[in-house]
Amino acid sequence: MQRKTRQEILKDLNEAIRKVGAQSVLMSDAVSRLVGLNSTDLECLDLLLLSGVTTAGQLAAHCGLTTGAMTAVIDRLERAGFARRRRDLTDRRRVLVEALPRCMHEIGPLYRPIMRATNALHDEYDDKQLALVAEYLSRAFGLAAEHVNWLQTQPPLSRKRRAGSPTKGARAAASVKTGSATAETSTQKTWKRTASAEFDRSRARR
Repeated sequence: MQRKTRQEILKDLNEAIRKVGAQSVLMSDAVSRLVGLNSTDLECLDLLLLSGVTTAGQLAAHCGLTTGAMTAVIDRLERAGFARRRRDLTDRRRVLVEALPRCMHEIGPLYRPIMRATNALHDEYDDKQLALVAEYLSRAFGLAAEHVNWLQTQPPLSRKRRAGSPTKGARAAASVKTGSATAETSTQKTWKRTASAEFDRSRARR
């Protein structure tokens, strides 16, 4: 069997990462609906479980979110009963965030089937191979967190479109909207008459 070139390997790797990422998003969305959270909150909760007790600022950096966005996430997790804020016993000025045991009791069972399947997959690789995969994914995670942080600074695409001149279709739509709410254009009246006549002919044929 002919060995693949580096370019072919990188293409396969890129496609595999994209597929795993897409499937992860779909899985997260399915689980979040089952537990009554949104997907972003669920993923932040998972990262909180992995990091342990931490500050909101540190968790925000870990997730690649702004501090304002992270505050809203923690508020929702607290209301849902999955996390809580508490004072740092060594520094009362500092507020810590921690996941509550309810997370594992309610959310954990939803991941058990995929965990069993993944453990079986792990058995097909030796320790050296698994260590290499773990190192690669850990470094890729850092890059992804930085990219999410960058995305937080970008304006919505709709705002960019509004900043430019309106398209012909947009101007036409605006023209219709600014007309009278009850007045009909001659085109609309003609269309209605045509549709009505077509309906009458259809009934007559029956």
